[in-house]
Amino acid sequence: MSETTGTKSPGAQALFDHALALHKSAPGRPLPRDGEPYPDDRSHRRRPRRAAPEDRNRIGLDAASVLDDHFARDSTEPNDLVDVFHDLYIPIHSNEHITAAAHRAPDRERALRTGRWLVRHSPDRCSVTIGLALVEALGTVDDIPLIHTIGLLSNRFGPLAARALEKLPGGTDSLLWLADRVAGWGRVYVVEALCRLGDPRARPWLLRKACDGDFLNAYFVGQVAETAALHEAIAESTVDDEIVDHTGRLLHLLTYSQGMGMTLSRYPHAEAVLGGHLRHLERVGPSVGRYFVAALLAGSLGGDGDAGSVGPIGRWQTHRDGYLALLDREDWCGTARSALTDGDPRMVELAGTASGRRLRAFTGPPPRQGPR
Repeated sequence: MSETTGTKSPGAQALFDHALALHKSAPGRPLPRDGEPYPDDRSHRRRPRRAAPEDRNRIGLDAASVLDDHFARDSTEPNDLVDVFHDLYIPIHSNEHITAAAHRAPDRERALRTGRWLVRHSPDRCSVTIGLALVEALGTVDDIPLIHTIGLLSNRFGPLAARALEKLPGGTDSLLWLADRVAGWGRVYVVEALCRLGDPRARPWLLRKACDGDFLNAYFVGQVAETAALHEAIAESTVDDEIVDHTGRLLHLLTYSQGMGMTLSRYPHAEAVLGGHLRHLERVGPSVGRYFVAALLAGSLGGDGDAGSVGPIGRWQTHRDGYLALLDREDWCGTARSALTDGDPRMVELAGTASGRRLRAFTGPPPRQGPR
């Protein structure tokens, strides 16, 4: 029996314990494969999933009805909800109907305890999602450790975890903790929440770490640039290397973000940020990562990239020439050649492209490849 609720814990491993064990093995990094496979993976795949209702306004209504019935009866326990949501469509984002059911509960403290229990003890992702939705609707700062842990399984639980932390006092610090430990879709949800809060305390992180290079970063790259006032930061005479390198990743994302988020052609400070990035690259000098990003930007600004994101290439001619001039310098060429000799995958990839083969570092006989 659970000491906190008086309800029987299921026998299978709770998703919370699964996340906690993986987190302890790598406490400062995202979970490998976002924690997949989950303990319930086999049973979850074996049971058919209900499709989302055609009327999007009805999403969550059936789950809310189950909660209404559960909370209307004094004899029910949290454990009774573990296996009842499989045949329903369970939204992973905050849902108005489930939130309303949480607030309709005759005893809201009981509803919160139920949510906490499901998150902490359930071995089933559907009921854990409902539990987290109850915590998102009714939770307190005492729930932050619970939200953090289940939020590490971020592809499934990131949307509700980010929303729950965003609503609580101290949301910025809590979101930043999670932001350093999620990737993929989970990073999208958490970074978007940080941008919505717009807390100046998040600016140093947004300027240096928000974009980790995943293509999904394109969903939030414009929000990061505007929330962190990137154009002001990069205009400073001296900025640290982290900002320089992060700005390069951010600019590259803007060159292929059409259909996902803000594009380079629509970013109002594009010219200023490109100019600032070039100035700082000249100051800090080459690295393999900087060479790679500068080459990608030169190609995209010259018509080798996504036209829908970049727009008319004549607009960027000055900046493209600036990147090409850097890439033509002997120290930059030497950095690229040494990395290619060592089999660096970025340089191998770049040297195999049409735009890469036009760069001076890769003209002539290719360097002999070292062991990978």
